[in-house]
Amino acid sequence: MESQPPSPDQASGVGRRRMLGLALGAGLVPALTTAAQSAQPAHAAGPSAPADRSAALGLRVAAVATAQIGVPYAWGGGDRLGPGLGFCDGENGYLNGVCLGESTVGFDCSGLSLYCWYRASHGTVELGHYTVAQFNLGAPVDRDALAPGDLLFFSRPDAPLHHVGIYAGDGAMIHAERTGTLVAQVEQVLDLPRWAGEFAGARRPGPHPA
Repeated sequence: MESQPPSPDQASGVGRRRMLGLALGAGLVPALTTAAQSAQPAHAAGPSAPADRSAALGLRVAAVATAQIGVPYAWGGGDRLGPGLGFCDGENGYLNGVCLGESTVGFDCSGLSLYCWYRASHGTVELGHYTVAQFNLGAPVDRDALAPGDLLFFSRPDAPLHHVGIYAGDGAMIHAERTGTLVAQVEQVLDLPRWAGEFAGARRPGPHPA
């Protein structure tokens, strides 16, 4: 699920999130550079057309996302540094009446997508930690043109644009779903009734203009 930036009374928690995110993120993706390099096209050593560079970036995003599989969900967790300490807000961050957010280091859905794009782009793509903002930032992508790294958005009448996941290729999505779960990969996501019925479109972020 999405989250908005924490309120002032959560400032100390944000500081802890960043410190823990640095420590945990460093240990979670030690092989990221190798994975990203292996995702590069064979001709990447020479000059690349914009489409080739975009495809290579998307593959790196998917590689970063794959490296996060198994990280806990934390409401409000995650930023450009990696997994972070979450918090509880209203009904969010709770499981069976227990606040897990404030004691869990991990990602929520938009925290995962912003981290993957920031890290894979070497800081040239910075998404807001809010699903609606990420939807409005990227370029629309048709379903039959999806490529690794694209962001998939989901909506319901009672919860517009409530969720975002990262397209991993071959119909799969990597996402952080809800409190009590781990970052996971869903196969053939848009063929599943639940997700297909809520699919609101796809977006492809890009580097900020110079």
